[in-house]
Amino acid sequence: MRENVPGEKKPQNGIPLPPQIFNEEQYCGDFDSFFSAKEENIIYSFLGLAPPPGSQ
Repeated sequence: MRENVPGEKKPQNGIPLPPQIFNEEQYCGDFDSFFSAKEENIIYSFLGLAPPPGSQ
């Protein structure tokens, strides 16, 4: 999974700090990105999922 983390999210030692969020092999983001997506109510698109019917 480490190889799927974008370069700008890797620290100098090359090992990304947890938590890193993935959907299968697709990198979704880190915790800060997740928190922002939750606050902006775009969590489904952040996770690469289709929203359930009736949700925003």
